[in-house]
Amino acid sequence: MNSLKLLFFLSCFLIQLAVQAQEEKKNLLKRITEKTKTTSEQRAENTGDKIGNKIGDKADAAVDSLLSGAWFKKKKKPNAENEKSQTKGKTKSKKEGDDEEDSNEEGANGDRKANVKNGPQSVGAYGKFDFVAGEKQLYFDNFDRLEVGDFPAEMNTNASGEVVKLENKEGKWLRLSKNGSFVPDAMQKLPENCTIEFQVGINADPTNNMSGFGLNFTTIQEDLMKDAFFSKGTSIVYLHPGAAEAGIFINPTNGPEIDNQIKMPQWDVKSGDQFVKVSIWRQKGRLRVYMNEDKIIDVPRFFTETSSYGFAFFRSFFNDCDIYITNLRYAVAGADTRNKLLTEGRFTTNEILFDVNSDKIKPESNTILSDIGKVLSENATVNVKIIGHTDNDGDAAANMVLSKKRAEAVKMRLVYGFGIDEARIQTDGKGASVPLNANKTPEEKAINRRVEFIKL
Repeated sequence: MNSLKLLFFLSCFLIQLAVQAQEEKKNLLKRITEKTKTTSEQRAENTGDKIGNKIGDKADAAVDSLLSGAWFKKKKKPNAENEKSQTKGKTKSKKEGDDEEDSNEEGANGDRKANVKNGPQSVGAYGKFDFVAGEKQLYFDNFDRLEVGDFPAEMNTNASGEVVKLENKEGKWLRLSKNGSFVPDAMQKLPENCTIEFQVGINADPTNNMSGFGLNFTTIQEDLMKDAFFSKGTSIVYLHPGAAEAGIFINPTNGPEIDNQIKMPQWDVKSGDQFVKVSIWRQKGRLRVYMNEDKIIDVPRFFTETSSYGFAFFRSFFNDCDIYITNLRYAVAGADTRNKLLTEGRFTTNEILFDVNSDKIKPESNTILSDIGKVLSENATVNVKIIGHTDNDGDAAANMVLSKKRAEAVKMRLVYGFGIDEARIQTDGKGASVPLNANKTPEEKAINRRVEFIKL
């Protein structure tokens, strides 16, 4: 009898454990669901900066973990020593060249503060990355078509330069080796709404004297080749990696001159930041300039004249150092995303970028994804079909699979980033089967690598 009682109590105990385990599973599922929902709201607010993505990716991983049956594994809470060790390990990994994104602290209104680095640092606030590249590409050059040692025929100069290859950097770069102006022929008479993008680097500390690396916008054609830029109708941006600051000089035909300095820690050779991406956005009189994913300049009355502006790069450094540029892209700003998708029923973009031969979405795609996510969030009855397209490089069958995977990746970013119902989004891929051009030049291939949204 005692044995039967013991067996009875043991059975009750095991049943109680099973019930508790099921209850724990339900509670964990509820917490992960709430976390994913919160993440979607945060991603919708923060899409355009890296923090929103990283939070969302963690939620995605949590859901994947749940589906794989790992719900019963309890995660140990790290103590202070473990957290310290993990932080040190991440810092080391970043220095060794891992692909992990920078860990940036979020500031008020979604803006980001300066990266935390070893040693004393000045604290600065920089605008969030709301840059939208122009859709209609007018000019692109990565200098791949040129032999090393050549200078592009499409650019005029009163100095000297040549195409080079850099150690540990992909592709070819145009080296600006002497002080003077470099005038791209295709980038004259800038339209009122346009964008200019390029990557730029420097090989040595130029110290903080002289003007630096400049962007000259002027209505005086002969000023494009001048060493001193003080004519009326000229507006200039100076980017000085030696002083880690940007300068703005505006000399309008009528009205007072403007001369101002702005901190620019994103391109500071003293901190080891020798290469940076620059994005320029003109909207009629307004000029916005971005360093990597930080907006450092936003001037509403930079373009003060009614006549057309020309554009030139210039370099003015005291020390013997070289400037390098590549991936120069000039485009007319396109129509508003939501208007095209809602009114025309179709929207195609080249601004959703992926890693090479991968469906991993690059961070610089966040702005356009944010626009599309807001359209779908604000218009709950709108359903869309996402179609991926590739260029013709590589195997046709592999490109077809890749285009489908990329369309699916965009869908899941909208689902987890903005809480869009999966049932509202269909996906497909066309590979390189629907080209928009001959698919021969790098410019044509870039246009064919696109994502299409069709209103259903």
